Amino acid sequence: MGRLIYLMNTSLDGYVEGPDGRFDWSVPDEEIHSFHNDQARSMAAFLYGRRLYETMKVWEDFGNDPSLPDYVKEYARIWRQKPKIVFSTSLAQVAKGHRLVRGDPAAELARLRHEEDGDLGVGGPGLASAFARLGLIDEYRLVLSPVLLGGGKAYAPALDPPIRLKLLETRTFASGAVYLRYQKAQALPPDAAPGPRRPASTEIAQSS
Repeated sequence: MGRLIYLMNTSLDGYVEGPDGRFDWSVPDEEIHSFHNDQARSMAAFLYGRRLYETMKVWEDFGNDPSLPDYVKEYARIWRQKPKIVFSTSLAQVAKGHRLVRGDPAAELARLRHEEDGDLGVGGPGLASAFARLGLIDEYRLVLSPVLLGGGKAYAPALDPPIRLKLLETRTFASGAVYLRYQKAQALPPDAAPGPRRPASTEIAQSS
């Protein structure tokens, strides 16, 4: 049964994009790009919400420019070969190589875990937040960029109870970015972290 992996580039203060919606501060150099190539190669399929699907679909054509560096063209080749599942209630259709899912994300994930021979990569904080609140993400992976944003879209949602994590791996890049890989351990007891809990279905709707 494949694991569900959540990997994103983040700022040092935990945001995947700034208050203005931009994420150009996280454009990877060759070393980090090659790292992401290896990560993508290890995935059996990618799971996207609507917003990340619309961001990532540029890779259908982007890697065709012969003037691009080899490591960029390599990512495009890897990405195109992987199945991509898009969770959305608002999209009418998706591009070739993608499959649109309108039903229950948890039920679809359970099916994919048994069907796909390998790990599944979930991208984007909207869809990932829904899976996180349901306790379905097995590993949390972050590439922390040496930049502070002070606000924006967070990597992780508010959780009640919090999720305990076990550090599995770290790596420091020449740019000063740091890779952190955590495995889900267990949730804290409910009385350890009081506070209102936002329904996962709300987050799913926002990512659709």
